[in-house]
Order: sequence, then structure tokens, then C-alpha cells
Amino acid sequence: MNDIGKTLMVAGLVLAAVGALIWSGVGRGWFGRLPGDIHYTKDNFSFHFPIVTCLLISAILTLVFWLFRKQ
Repeated sequence: MNDIGKTLMVAGLVLAAVGALIWSGVGRGWFGRLPGDIHYTKDNFSFHFPIVTCLLISAILTLVFWLFRKQ
């Protein structure tokens, strides 16, 4: 039970730090606007799907969870 508490504490601190960085405006220039992200605009319709950004976030989270699992 002690390991779960430590993991939740670290995950909460990381989540709070990332939230503070996003709230402060860090990453507004590139987050969601990477090369490969889909953006389509025509007349009165706009569609945006940040697929490369999603893949990057997935890779980072996979690495973080893999590192926590090794402990």
C-alpha cells in the first residue's frame, strides 16, 4: 500500500506541474501545431485534429509509466 501512495503522490505533483506550465502559457506556440497535425478549413467549417501531438504525448506517458514500473 505504501508504494501506491508514493506513486499517486508523484503522479499528482507531475500533473500539477504540467497544469501550471500550461496555465502560464508555456507551449502555446507549438502545442497542437506540430507538423503532421491535421487542420482543414473551408468557408464556414473548420476541423483540427492534433494527431502528431497526441502521438508525442502518448510516447512521453508510455516512457514515464515504464520508468515507474521498473521501480
